[in-house]
Amino acid sequence: MLEQLGALADTPWIYVIVGLSVLLDVFLPVLPSGVLVITAATAAAGSAADAVGDAAHGHTGFPNMFALVACAATASVLGDMVAYRLAWRGGDRFDRAIARSRRLTAAQAKLGTALLRGGGPLVVLARFAPAGRSVVSLGAGVMHRRVAEFLPWSALAGVTWAAYSVSLGYFGGLWLGATWLGTAVSVLALFAAGAGAVYLMKRPEEPEAQPH
Repeated sequence: MLEQLGALADTPWIYVIVGLSVLLDVFLPVLPSGVLVITAATAAAGSAADAVGDAAHGHTGFPNMFALVACAATASVLGDMVAYRLAWRGGDRFDRAIARSRRLTAAQAKLGTALLRGGGPLVVLARFAPAGRSVVSLGAGVMHRRVAEFLPWSALAGVTWAAYSVSLGYFGGLWLGATWLGTAVSVLALFAAGAGAVYLMKRPEEPEAQPH
């Protein structure tokens, strides 16, 4: 896959592939959009290093990296908003689907509390957690959260996730080469961030101090 993406790294097709993958994985969380973004960045880093003959000068690929971040972040926000709007209009159906899962029900309740208290950082954390993006976007729509409450945090989540993923692939490609080893190390770092996000979201809230 690295070879194929490397051939596409300097063409508009790489942005089409990445954009579609990121856009659709809010509905199909099994799509490896994060892995694809990292692999594309690794391949682009390898192409940049080859172009100058020295990985130390791989900064010539920065414009491509910025474009990749912008593409992935934009697709992330668009996917979030599509899921949000669909859940808003079909709330009853999504509510029943969520109610059948204890895990999704708990996540939905936590989301509502976080947004009501201004805890939008949960949206950013959920972007890194497995299927967290789907729960957040659909849950916000089901609960009819205002766009002004959801969209800014969705945009911040998309940019943060895209920048982190692209940076992993890019620097992994420069330091370890555009090889499966570089990609694997970067993907493991992405999974580690996801595990950390899950831990922080599951961490029990501290009990409020009782007045004396």
